[in-house]
Amino acid sequence: MIPAMGPANVFDDELEFDENDPEGFHAGMARVGKTAGGAELAVKAFSLPPDQSICPYHYEYVEEWLLVLEGEVVLRSPDGEQQLARGDLVCFAPGPAGAHKVGNRSEQPARVLMFSSAHEPAVAVYPDSDKIGVWPGNDEDRVMLHRSDGHVEYYDGER
Repeated sequence: MIPAMGPANVFDDELEFDENDPEGFHAGMARVGKTAGGAELAVKAFSLPPDQSICPYHYEYVEEWLLVLEGEVVLRSPDGEQQLARGDLVCFAPGPAGAHKVGNRSEQPARVLMFSSAHEPAVAVYPDSDKIGVWPGNDEDRVMLHRSDGHVEYYDGER
């Protein structure tokens, strides 16, 4: 089945909020890429209220992109923190060199657009909390593990 094509609007599409997100991570998200009919890329618009972040510091094994649409955000990366403003575009490399966290420390809301691969399986690593998330393509099989629990040899437990 071919998905319907948009249009999507990065400023006006309805935002989804997850009531289970903890304080500091209350960001609204619109799946504008999906609305526009995209399948290869996950393109999401985020509205960031003051003192909130999109997600924890993490990296993936595919590149991701960030475009600031409105306001100012703070980008944390392996190189430290930097302020980004309207129009700034950043590419996060695959692996640890592309680790990032995007937050809003200003007193005004901010809006950003994130581009990443929509392909599964997907893996993300969260260095601050020593976790690995795995999204194999079936929601029932998704898992978040502590790395310290998962460090075993390849043939461990095999006969």
